[in-house]
Amino acid sequence: MKLFDVIKQIQPLNKEVMKNVSEYIDNLTKPAGSLGRIEELAIQIAGITGNERPTVKNPAIVICAGDHGIVEEGVSAFPQEVTKLMINNFIQGGAAINVFARQIGAKVTVVDVGVKGEITSDKVVCKKVKHGTNNFLHEDAMTEEEAIRAIETGMEVADELIDAGHELLITGEMGIGNTTASSALIAAYTNEPVEKVVGFGTGLDEIGHRRKIEVIKKALESRQVNKEETLKTFAKVGGLEIGALAGVILQGAARKVPVIVDGLISSAAALVAFELCPTVSEHIIISHQSVEPGQAALFKYLKKKPLLNLDLRLGEGTGAALSYPLVDAACRMVSEMATFSDIGLEKR
Repeated sequence: MKLFDVIKQIQPLNKEVMKNVSEYIDNLTKPAGSLGRIEELAIQIAGITGNERPTVKNPAIVICAGDHGIVEEGVSAFPQEVTKLMINNFIQGGAAINVFARQIGAKVTVVDVGVKGEITSDKVVCKKVKHGTNNFLHEDAMTEEEAIRAIETGMEVADELIDAGHELLITGEMGIGNTTASSALIAAYTNEPVEKVVGFGTGLDEIGHRRKIEVIKKALESRQVNKEETLKTFAKVGGLEIGALAGVILQGAARKVPVIVDGLISSAAALVAFELCPTVSEHIIISHQSVEPGQAALFKYLKKKPLLNLDLRLGEGTGAALSYPLVDAACRMVSEMATFSDIGLEKR
């Protein structure tokens, strides 16, 4: 599976289907537009799938994991070892995303794209590109070849899940230091000042926050980032798990399967996917607004609105899993709700 072959398969949403569904929704037993963004969501999902009565049964959560060399600069409140500990928590079923996955009946797939060290559990899909990224303050995070491999890894996983009958994918991640890589990518692609896109991550204090800002500013300068060179920019300051999630989003769009995007890191992955293929913007469903400020800049740049705002900042796919019932409800509204003619009334 090749990145650019998949990109060529991605088409704009099906406008004819969207028009038909919009007209049908206006004939449901409610005032026009009274279900607000649920109606918009139903129309978008119909356009993604090309189906006037779409379903999103059997959701699958893809948690991509990778480590980041930039943690050497003190940009995280937690040590790198936490990445492995949390992966173990995922496969034991004890993390927040496992709880929410059980609630919505979703399969959880954990993918090692770039964790430092070996993970031997057969409950983890091993597609390791390398043992964590390089410290991008001093050298590129990865080569372009590694960047492409990371993206294609996500595509492969998404393809397998879709082939297995999952009608919707949810993005999740794990990787200490990934808010730094995500913030760097958002600043690089949107041209927003670094100060406006960098938050406190997993719990930095004021000193740590300032250090994180300065590290990213210096890195973007030393790496000579040029947003017009999409892949090079990603390779210079990105993350392996971010690339894999971008691949999930791209493959979902190519296969006409909805993908719910989680918080800051997943949104950064959506940004990478968009820079590689602008048509993806029509397909993107953003689950929630994180407390991380970088996401607000990204929403403005992509012209997207989140479904929820619950002051979340955990990641793992938790916000996306929490928003899944809204997506399911949008589909059920179209397929199950009565029309005015069904109850013997003429629409006014």
